Order: sequence, then structure tokens, then C-alpha cells
Amino acid sequence: DWKVNPSALKAENGHVIHAETGRKASYGELASKAAALTPPPDVKLKTPDQWKIIGKNLPRKDGQAKAIGQAQFAGDLKLPGLLTALVARPPLFGATVKSFKADAARAVPGVKAVVQIPQGVAVIARDFWSAKKGRDALIIDWDESGGAKISTDALREQYLELSTKTGAVATDQGDAAQTLVSAARKLEAAFAFPYLAHAPMEPLVCVAHLKDDGCEIWAGSQSQTLDQAIAAQIAGLKPEQVTIHTLLAGGSFGRHANPTADYIAETVATAKAARELNAPIRLMWTREDDIKGGYYRPLFVHRISASLDAQGKPTAWLQRIVGQSILAGTPFEGMIKNGVDITSVEGASNLAYAIPNLRVELHSTQVGVPVLWWRSVGHTHTAFAVEVFIDELAAAAGQDPVAFRQKLLTRQPRHQAVLKLAAEKSGWGAPLPKGRGRGVAVHESFDSFVAEVAEVTVQPDGSFTVDRVVCAVDCGVAVNPNVIEAQMEGGIGFGLAAALHGKITLKDGRVEQSNYTDYPLLRIGEMPRVEVHIVPSTERPTGVGEPGVPPIAPAVANALFAATGKRVRNLPIDPAELKA
Repeated sequence: DWKVNPSALKAENGHVIHAETGRKASYGELASKAAALTPPPDVKLKTPDQWKIIGKNLPRKDGQAKAIGQAQFAGDLKLPGLLTALVARPPLFGATVKSFKADAARAVPGVKAVVQIPQGVAVIARDFWSAKKGRDALIIDWDESGGAKISTDALREQYLELSTKTGAVATDQGDAAQTLVSAARKLEAAFAFPYLAHAPMEPLVCVAHLKDDGCEIWAGSQSQTLDQAIAAQIAGLKPEQVTIHTLLAGGSFGRHANPTADYIAETVATAKAARELNAPIRLMWTREDDIKGGYYRPLFVHRISASLDAQGKPTAWLQRIVGQSILAGTPFEGMIKNGVDITSVEGASNLAYAIPNLRVELHSTQVGVPVLWWRSVGHTHTAFAVEVFIDELAAAAGQDPVAFRQKLLTRQPRHQAVLKLAAEKSGWGAPLPKGRGRGVAVHESFDSFVAEVAEVTVQPDGSFTVDRVVCAVDCGVAVNPNVIEAQMEGGIGFGLAAALHGKITLKDGRVEQSNYTDYPLLRIGEMPRVEVHIVPSTERPTGVGEPGVPPIAPAVANALFAATGKRVRNLPIDPAELKA
């Protein structure tokens, strides 16, 4: 429209500017027209010396609002006539409502309605406390005949037995089985990982206002397209009739993106069942609801066998992984190939270490416990099993753990670079007093490379502290170093909470944990000093929200071995196993 030579235009601060005439248009104003254009084959990008934002430590835009309480979450939303709902859900997965009595619930002051929905029985009231008291007053007869009466202790034993049998092949290079049979030196170890809850600080909350011609939803959604489709199906609307307002989420770690959109589906189902109220409904989960309500990182077991030659070099690696698929039965099931859910084996099937005979197998179990991705997904367990076992091989070979890894990573320069940097910055090799130890782990996830060195102090009774963590990260071009550092620190804290405390257990199908009292997160006094070092890079920018998590648990486990000579193969870490 301006009829000017493109060479006379410049892009700056979110606008396209024609300096000669002073005209400017925002990127937003131009977006629809730009979307209709065919991108040019060659685009001249700014050179690094011209960058004004990339590579600079810039403050978060939402930081101040969160710090002073102005940030709005779904629980803060105020709408005219807003009512609050809580749902009574089955005590074990797969159970359903047989019948219920709601007279006492309806008699609670403030309760407006009690309705049955597919997920249970919803109590709708003027506020949270009235809805909570109403829910407590419900008398429900549950049909548990189809429920999953699982106990995790028994499940773990079944998994350990299954790990001795051949599974679906995820990776097969050379002949690992035959090499192991004929090997003079062979090591084997089994690793066990529990179910883990996401346990975000903000419990799940969704607000829905259902009308005849549409539905508005307010939530900290991570999967808007799927949430919109599910909400539309429940409400009997077209997807385009459902509007989702994405609010801030007080922690998600994957929980706000699940294949059934559970908290959104419940809200819309409740609003539909209580249409006569003609009011927006805020459905809230208590933390107890969420801890007991499903969608966990699956319980996994790994069994690894490896052989060493006379020079201490690994010649074969056979790894069997047992656990539920998080893709089976979801819209992402097409990602399962030849019986292998890639999210169960990532970090193992693409083993970075140069071992000539490599085989990774998978048993995907079917258990009636809802499972989901959890911050760093499959890498949460594969990194631990791989990095702890690599440390075991280094010890068996009589070699330094860092040097041993470096020899096996000659074709992996980015792994090598972060490993070298973390080792140097941590003072690797410098002597430590008795009872103290250093451990290392290096891992790639989400196309980013992270090495972490942990320092621990162990007491004679097995109790220990993680004193210091040195982290080196290569995530390509560092767009905002401040955010990268914060995400590594947060990932280390998150992963450390799981390593020290995280465990969801079931007995006869019922989840035994309920809140932070028995599913504790990391306390501030447990958080180590963390140093983050960013590798300068010209590679494309990659993820930083998840890659800080996988290396911390194995780094700590390896540090504990250095301090005590005792191996940690199960999470969370049991101090009793470290007792002198």
C-alpha cells in the first residue's frame, strides 16, 4: 500500500518503519497479509553484532505482576454470578458411581446444586468452602467392580521379572546378546522408579460459562486445540463456538496438557448438568484431589547388562525398559512404532556413548493408572539408569568417571563440551574431605546438552545434603541468558525433589499420598548452591524448560557413591542404604 522500495524499510521494535515518510506498521497489523505471502528463498538475518535483544539478560515481563500479586490465575477470576464446584471422584481408578444421596449436601448453606457427571458427583455452591462442606456430606455408593486394585510393590516385582525377558526392539546395533554371552567381564544392574505426581503449587482450576450459542473457558491451558475439541464435544457445540482464555498457570510440568483435558472436561460437564443455574462455574481441584486423582509419570524398571574388554572399554550394552506407555490410547498413539513408545525409551535408544553392540528393548505394560508426560518426559528415568550405570562401568574399569565418558563421546562434541566445562568449573579431581563426594552426569534432551556435577556430604547414619551443583548447558544461541540460568536452577530443584522425596504408591488401587505432607517438595534449606555456565554457540536455539532435570538425580547418586562406595539404583534415594 505504501508503494515504496522494500530496501527503504527497516524492522525495529515490533514495527516495520519507512523512515523517509515516518510511516510505520506493527507486526500485528501486517500479520494477516504476511501470512498470505510466499516466504523468499533467502532471508538476510541480522548479524550478532546487530542484536538488541538476543543474548541480553532481560527481565521477565510477568515477574513484577507475580511478585506483587497482580498476576491473574483461574482461581482469581471474578465474573458476575460466579459459582464454585468441587467433584467427588472415585476412590480408585476405573470405579464409577452406583448411587448417591445428596440431601445432606443440599442442606449445606450456600450449596446451589448437586449433579452427577461422568467423572463423579459435582457439588455447586456460592464459594469454595460451601462446596467443600457439601461434598463432604455426600453419601456415595461406588461400583468398584471395574476398578484397578493395584499395589505398586507387587507391580514393581512384576516389572523386575518382565525385565529379564525379551521385549519390543527400540534399537539394535551389532550383536549385544552374543557379545555379552562370550564376554569375560560383565556387569548387570536393575533400576526402579516410582509413579510421580506433578504437584504444581496452583491446584487445577477451570472456569466455564456455557450458553446456548457457545462456551467461554478460562484456564491455564497447555493444550488449547485439544481442550477446545473436548469441551465442544461435551457441550454439543462446534469447536469454533468454544473460546479459551489462556491464563497464567502456577506450575504445570505437563499436568495442564493431558489427553482427556480432565479438569476442563469436568467443568464443562458440570456446567451442562446445571444449565438451569445459568451461571459461570469455577471448578476447583484441591491438592488432595490432584495427588490422588491420576496422571502420573509412570512407574518404570530398567535392567542393563554391559561388558568390558581388557582395556576397560564397553563392548556391549543391553537395556530393557518396563513401564506404561503415555501415548497409548491418546491422539498421539500414532507415534508408537513397532510396539515402541519413543517417550519410554528416549535418552536410551539414542545412547550417546560409542558402544559397538547396543540393544534397547521395551515392555509397554497395561495398568489401570492414568499416566502422562512429566517434566522432561522419558528422560526422567532413562538419564538416571544410563548415567549411573556408565559410572558403574567406569568404576569397574578403574577409570575416572569424566575421562571414561570423554573417551566414549569422541563423536559427540557438544556432549564433550558441556562435560568438560562442568568438570572444570566444579574443580573436578580436587580432593574432598571424608564423607564428601562429587558425581557427574551428562545428557541431551529436547536438543539441548546439559552436564551437571553434584557435591554431597554424607553422615554416618546415611543422611546427606546436596551442597553444590555446577551446571553447563549448550542450548544453541542463548536468547536470554537470565532465563536459561533460571530454568536450569528450577530444573535442578524440580529433579532433586523427585530424587529425594518423590513417590506415589498405591495399595489395593488407592493412592496413599494426599498433599505436600506425604508427597513433599524440595524445601529451601535442601536447595544446593547452583552455578550455571552457558556454552557459547551459534547453533539454533533449543529448549531449556526441561533439560536441567534429567542429569541431577544421577549426578547426586554418583556423588553418593564417591562419598560412600554404595550404589543408588532406586528412586527416591533411601538414606538407609547409605548408612556406614
